[in-house]
Amino acid sequence: MSTFDPLREQLAQAAREFGGDTVSGILSGMVNDVDRALREELEIFPVCHHSPASALAMVRRLREKQPKVIYLELCEDLRPLLTELRNCRLPVAVQAFATDLDGFPKAWAPLSVVAPITEASAEYQAISYALETPGVELVLVDRSTDHVFQWAPKEEAQKSPKEEEAGLHGDAVGVEIGDLRPRFAELEEHLLHHGKVRHWSEWWDQYVEQPLSGADYDTYRQVMVLIGSLFRRLNPDGHRLSVDEDRERYMWTRMREHLATSGADPADCLYVCGAFHAASHVEQFGLRSTEPFEITPRTNTKWLYGLIPSSHSAIEAQFGLASGSVSIAAATWAKAVTRSGLIPFQLAGQKGTRKRSAKLPPPKPAIAAADKLTGFLSRPPALDELDQSELLGWCVDIVRLARRNGYLASTADAIAVFETSILLAGIRNRARPTPYDFQDAAVTCIEKDVVPGRRDVRRLCEILLGGDRVGEVGYDALPPLARNVYDRLEPLGLDLTKRTIQRALLDLNADPELVPCSDLLWMLRYLLPHDAVRPIMGERRLGERSIQESWDLSFGKHQRSIIELGYEGVTIEQVMEQRLRRKVRDPKATAADALAAVEDAMLYLGSKRFADELGARAVELLATERSVDDAPEVLRRIRRLMAYYRTNEPELPAWCEEFATAGYAHYCTLLPTAVVDDDTGVRQVAAMLGFLFSMESLALALGCDRAQLELAVQQSHPEAPAKVAVLWAARTQLGLLTQAELRRRCDELLANPLVVPSFPQYIMGFVQAIEPVPALSGFVVEVISKAFGRLPDNVLLPWLPRLITTLRDQAGELMPALVREAGRTFPGSLAAVDAWTPPWSARPAPPKAASAPPASGPVAELLLGHPAACDAVAALLGCEGEWRAPAAAGAEHREARALLAEHPESALAVAALLA
Repeated sequence: MSTFDPLREQLAQAAREFGGDTVSGILSGMVNDVDRALREELEIFPVCHHSPASALAMVRRLREKQPKVIYLELCEDLRPLLTELRNCRLPVAVQAFATDLDGFPKAWAPLSVVAPITEASAEYQAISYALETPGVELVLVDRSTDHVFQWAPKEEAQKSPKEEEAGLHGDAVGVEIGDLRPRFAELEEHLLHHGKVRHWSEWWDQYVEQPLSGADYDTYRQVMVLIGSLFRRLNPDGHRLSVDEDRERYMWTRMREHLATSGADPADCLYVCGAFHAASHVEQFGLRSTEPFEITPRTNTKWLYGLIPSSHSAIEAQFGLASGSVSIAAATWAKAVTRSGLIPFQLAGQKGTRKRSAKLPPPKPAIAAADKLTGFLSRPPALDELDQSELLGWCVDIVRLARRNGYLASTADAIAVFETSILLAGIRNRARPTPYDFQDAAVTCIEKDVVPGRRDVRRLCEILLGGDRVGEVGYDALPPLARNVYDRLEPLGLDLTKRTIQRALLDLNADPELVPCSDLLWMLRYLLPHDAVRPIMGERRLGERSIQESWDLSFGKHQRSIIELGYEGVTIEQVMEQRLRRKVRDPKATAADALAAVEDAMLYLGSKRFADELGARAVELLATERSVDDAPEVLRRIRRLMAYYRTNEPELPAWCEEFATAGYAHYCTLLPTAVVDDDTGVRQVAAMLGFLFSMESLALALGCDRAQLELAVQQSHPEAPAKVAVLWAARTQLGLLTQAELRRRCDELLANPLVVPSFPQYIMGFVQAIEPVPALSGFVVEVISKAFGRLPDNVLLPWLPRLITTLRDQAGELMPALVREAGRTFPGSLAAVDAWTPPWSARPAPPKAASAPPASGPVAELLLGHPAACDAVAALLGCEGEWRAPAAAGAEHREARALLAEHPESALAVAALLA
């Protein structure tokens, strides 16, 4: 006869009366699952994720049983990291990370798996006991991190949650140890409604945590398996259930393998797993099962392992818990430890904890489990008495916090919160208000329509009850790269482990030893999030270095990012080089990306060899591009790089010359099609022509043909007015169109009423034309001035806002040249405006020719001797004039004759040469 036969019969009778055979089958099946788990030869310890009740039960059981082997539901390849927990301040997360994938789609990279660990968790108590007790072996039996993604469907593996609260975990896949939450939405909604609570965390605290926190081990164990069985039987997610069953087969296979090889006695072993898995139905369940399960080999993906800081809010965001629930659990754990007198286990040297030492008592003999479920389910929960002093302290402290954060709270509000907390607890069948009751009461009594500061009352309650505790990975547990970063920044004299923002002042002239620190900070600025390393004063550009710098550093807050850099390389320089190389080798990389990488390599690494490698890749990318969308970026970067090389190097690198010739041919080829393509903007066309004109002298010197550019311009026949204006400017630059002809065409456009509405588009084209033809800036000022003077108001006024926004967005770098030209053209004072005449409107009289002395010689003598013929021609043409006597021979060249007479050597040498 089974221990639970009376309970099974009682539940079956109740189900038949109220719910029929379906409910009867579920209830009896739950009791069967409990009976099966308790009869298993290997003791199963069911837990819930970050549950204080589970942690308390774990401490009690470990001190009673003192097992020699602990099997823990955690990825088996994470075992070497657990010893490093003693160098950290909890909470932290054990992480596996992979960037170079072999066996998974490249689009999934990077892959990351995290398992957060807090002090108020049963798994941490088991780990601490195993690592601190001699002769105890800790064995992780869950699937490896590689199998996590092998078994994940493609659509799930590509999910990347980017919630701000989960920043410490990023988009990592979380390993849930003891995930107990209904996977049946209707069931969860039903429980929340009838439990009179707002979210699942509060329901769990009221109906599971509080009743089980002081229960004996047998009661705890049976109730947890019962809950796991209920959630398992009401699980509609078939795929997730199949993955969980494969995990259970995996774990039981690993445990049987270990027992077979180690020869351990199952009576001295403890299997710690989630309550969901404790009620497993797989054929491989139990040590006596002979059903085989084939474990597939791991892929060739190289996994890297480490510890990253975690926090209560990160755990809540990643595992779908209510905000503040992990902080409340931590506070509940601390209170329960004090009240019960239990001494929890902890790792020696653990940061952030006080030293506890207690000798283990002799182990107690195992006693057959009795039926504790019947009594637990039949009797009402014991109501805790009101702890008046604790509640009063909460009410006073929340009012103080509220006033500090801008709320107009008073003593009356503290009294109201106190009374409302008791009222809410009574409505929810509790004599002692829980932190959730207090939180709701505080929001009801203190919260106003508008939050005066950054924190609302609910957030203030979370701070009051424990706050968002953030973990820290100790120096000894950091990867080599992270330790190298801290060592190299030591001359700054700052405590970089603090989570506050610290100001670093660097005088590079007075303290040259700080120059390496400056170089490292600029590289970290590139690699880390923008607010981790933020320059306040100083900049780094090609050919320029600051003599003084000021930085805001927040390394403690972004320790996870620094640790993950250690997964990519041994030094920051290596990671930087790998990032840049990966950037230019990406299938979506463009020539502009490669030029940016060249610039970054010169700025941060100073490696000419590496810059040449990236530059060669830029040439390859430019030659294969079929779009000119990045032409403005390409032009801006190649100009800056060439100016740097011409200033600081004896000659241009070979890749720059190849880039100039390849770009000349590339843009000449694409120009005729780009100007008629509607998807290509005028800015791109102007940038193409700017590249061709600015690189023309270098390209021609390297063997390119100018006829190619002329043919490309002549074959370009755009229809958009802005592109037409740019092509006219290009023709002017090539000498195919004079500026007078260009001015005449613009005047004709302004005189044509059909073209006047589109004339602003021509102006935008001329503004963009300053990029390829800077000498045209004066003409652009003239055209804009004529437009303002001649365009009607119905055309000019709607166009002005668009002109301003377009100039700001697309021609910001061209405006200084345009403003300087306008300053030279227009008068400098207001008084001179009335008398000022635009240079393009004035009609100056033709200059009067200076009278030259009559020429002398045979022709002049012939004309003077026969003046009648000249007078007849002058009369025919209507010209008037008078005859003048010729100058004396040699008078008109008196200075030249004197020079030759004084210095005859040159004339004699020329004569000798000609002779």
